[in-house]
Amino acid sequence: MRVRAAGQPGSGAAGQTQPETERQRAEADEISQLDLLPRGPAAAPSPRLPVLDQRSRGTQFVGLSVQSVLNNPAATHMGFWSLNPYVGCEFGCMYCYARDTHRWVMERAVEDRRSVGQGGDRVTWESGPASQTLTDLPPYRPSALPPEEAFEKEILVKSEVAEVLARTLTPAKLAGSPLVIGTATDPYQPAERRFQLTRRILEVLRSYHGLSIEIITKSPLVTRDLDLLQAISRNNELSVNISLATADPRLARRLELRSPIPAARLRALRRLTAAGIDAGLIIAPIIPGITDDWVGLARLMEAAKEAGARYVIGSALRLGPAARRRFLPFLVREFPELYERYRRHYATSDLASRSYQDALTRRLNALRQAFGFAGDEASGRRRRRLEMSEEKSVRVLQAEQAALL
Repeated sequence: MRVRAAGQPGSGAAGQTQPETERQRAEADEISQLDLLPRGPAAAPSPRLPVLDQRSRGTQFVGLSVQSVLNNPAATHMGFWSLNPYVGCEFGCMYCYARDTHRWVMERAVEDRRSVGQGGDRVTWESGPASQTLTDLPPYRPSALPPEEAFEKEILVKSEVAEVLARTLTPAKLAGSPLVIGTATDPYQPAERRFQLTRRILEVLRSYHGLSIEIITKSPLVTRDLDLLQAISRNNELSVNISLATADPRLARRLELRSPIPAARLRALRRLTAAGIDAGLIIAPIIPGITDDWVGLARLMEAAKEAGARYVIGSALRLGPAARRRFLPFLVREFPELYERYRRHYATSDLASRSYQDALTRRLNALRQAFGFAGDEASGRRRRRLEMSEEKSVRVLQAEQAALL
């Protein structure tokens, strides 16, 4: 039985029913329904962050504009200032300790993006000049990738890093402490070819005098900026640290999926020293049972000497939780005989044992002496800074990123 309200379409004066169309019947049914399930407000859309670039293998680069780019020693508990133009790294090294903070940084960034939409002002997300020709790219949404994978797939690009540095850096602010570029992610990773953030940083630093500046990188792309490095070194103390874990190209490819081959890094080191740049080799990380043998370390020392390295320093492997989740399955596949030893040791510590580190130091010192690398005060300072950087806890890394955001 159909109940119809007076005056509703289809009812006549004498109670006779007039013909109805299907549309009219649908409208009448809708009018007669009680609103038992009221419609709530439309769900707020999830943050849509601008994608600056995108690789065919799935890596996305997201533009981030920050209010501060210098991480001070008080925030990081390190003996130096640090600067990282990117968060995340395409090189995909199996052992990288910086994987441990990537998810936290992304979650913080998305949370801040929501606060911006609600009137907050801590962080703004910008596409920047680099993306003006990429408006057809899809918007970025944080993925469900685990942090050990997201680290090399979702990379934040601090688009205005040079402008913010120029606005906030004064020599007095550093108080004589070194400024180290590339403590968490490589400043010359593949994205640098596209965005040129590190080059823009160097252009800013060229106008300063009396600074102590260090760069850490695995990439021969650093030689692109020889002109700027030479200009900076004329008025500042500058050193470039080329990072290399092994001289064996096949082993390097297993450990570092997309890093430049050892020969390319050694050629870059040779070009730097030939151009008068104070440059040396960082053997890092030294991986127990894989890259810590006398022959392998001696081969690296010899190659560094031939390339004109001013110094060689080294540091043992550190494995935080996210790095373990990436590195331990790698051991099962590639070095199964080592897996159980690593699992037991790194289950209770992120660091190699003190006895191992002491033995490794003795080995490195003996090799440095054999190949004529002096253990001068400057090399000692560099070694201590490297060790502090490698031994950062997750809490300290988070503090560093909090300063950026």
